[in-house]
Amino acid sequence: MSILKKLVGQTAIYGLSSIVGRLLNFLLVPLYTSIFTPGEYGVLSILMTWVAFAMVVLSYGLETSFFHFSTKEKNIHKVYTTGVLSLLVSTSLFLLFVLPQTSTIAELLHIAENSIFVTFLAFIIAFDTMATLPFARLRLNNKPWKFASVRVANICLNIGLNLFFFLLCPYLESKGYTNAFFAFIYEPSFGIGYIFVSYLASSFITLVLLLPEFFKLKFNFDFALLQKMLAYGFPLLIGGLAFVVNEMIDKILLEYLLPADIASTQVGIYSACYKIAVFMTLFIQAYRYGVEPFFFAQAQKKDAKHQYANLMRYFVAFTGLIFLGVNVYIDTIKEFIRDESYHEGLQVVPILLLANLFLGIYFNLSVWYKVSEKTRYGAYLSVFGALVTLAFNFVLIPSMSYLGSAYATLVCYFSMCVASYVLSRKHYPIPYDLKRIFLYLFTAIALYYTWLIFNQANFFSNYLLSTFLCLVYMFIVLVSEKQKKRSNFMP
Repeated sequence: MSILKKLVGQTAIYGLSSIVGRLLNFLLVPLYTSIFTPGEYGVLSILMTWVAFAMVVLSYGLETSFFHFSTKEKNIHKVYTTGVLSLLVSTSLFLLFVLPQTSTIAELLHIAENSIFVTFLAFIIAFDTMATLPFARLRLNNKPWKFASVRVANICLNIGLNLFFFLLCPYLESKGYTNAFFAFIYEPSFGIGYIFVSYLASSFITLVLLLPEFFKLKFNFDFALLQKMLAYGFPLLIGGLAFVVNEMIDKILLEYLLPADIASTQVGIYSACYKIAVFMTLFIQAYRYGVEPFFFAQAQKKDAKHQYANLMRYFVAFTGLIFLGVNVYIDTIKEFIRDESYHEGLQVVPILLLANLFLGIYFNLSVWYKVSEKTRYGAYLSVFGALVTLAFNFVLIPSMSYLGSAYATLVCYFSMCVASYVLSRKHYPIPYDLKRIFLYLFTAIALYYTWLIFNQANFFSNYLLSTFLCLVYMFIVLVSEKQKKRSNFMP
């Protein structure tokens, strides 16, 4: 229990940056949806999807490889130096390839008139890639506060620049404030370009703040070690690419499978409503930051499997509450999307919340192939999920638009959970408490459908009903956990 308490504490600190960042970015949704049309917002979403693909390729699984070999090699500094120098070389080659080709790439991305966006995105990708292992080193060395402080600085600068460009500058312009410097930094027609400028500046400052971690390099590069790290990480690269397909390819497919005159608008509506799932995804991300080093640290201990089983049960209990809470308070939450033209997409929210809950379960299940050095199974499972995603998107998008993409995401993550659990029973069986896990899942879903049946137009009555249902869920979980604790002490 003391180990679990420490994990919860570190997850809370690691999660601070994720929670603050995701929430503040979520709070930018009202700003973006009031300034940009769904079509413009759709272009932004598609470009950021390509950034996600590039980040996976350029980091090629080195983060998890670093954690793994840092626990196996006696010289941790050698592992860190080898990984960082490898990223430095590959990232430099990436920039040398992309920067001379910005016009061509811009045409392929359907933004030929804004090729400068490609330059911005290339440097954002490069800076964020180089920050990967310094952040991982902070996590390995149990420095969650430093990790969080750098991330929060990144977030604050990004949000501040967004507010500067989209609120202060238009206000100053409306008041007739003009001079050469102001005209140089602000051009209203630049639009979503200022979002990329904000990302670029914050990514650069993050790298500057992480310079002390680069100064710790010992320059004892080991090519043989790099080969082992790449071999370990390659299945994770494939899995990472497949994960991005599962998570984000729907936006690209919507653009290409829907009629051109509505595609960007549909992507914009879907992307804005997808943001509401932030309450689930930010917890999962925070949990991942805290728990991944924990997985490896506990692997050699006798009670490791029981610890993993307990974590799964607690995880499902908490994410079940998130699923229920967001859905029953959706009438309040939706007001963050200011333009009502986006609200038609709210029907995807319950589906995406449940899909992301299963994604979190899958991440917990992934411990079996990570600690048993069978990462190729992670690649197999992710590729399997990607094929499911692609198949269901191709079948459902033409007739259901973004609702089909939401269902494809749910089917994908549920299928991956089932497949991973079946494989784990053979290779690394963990005694998960399936009875309570299913109890928490079914209770959350059943209470949500109860809300659908009995919710009313009256705000006060609906608020009371929503609160009551959340309290019922928490009561059921607490009673179940007490029974579990009591049974553990029975002779």
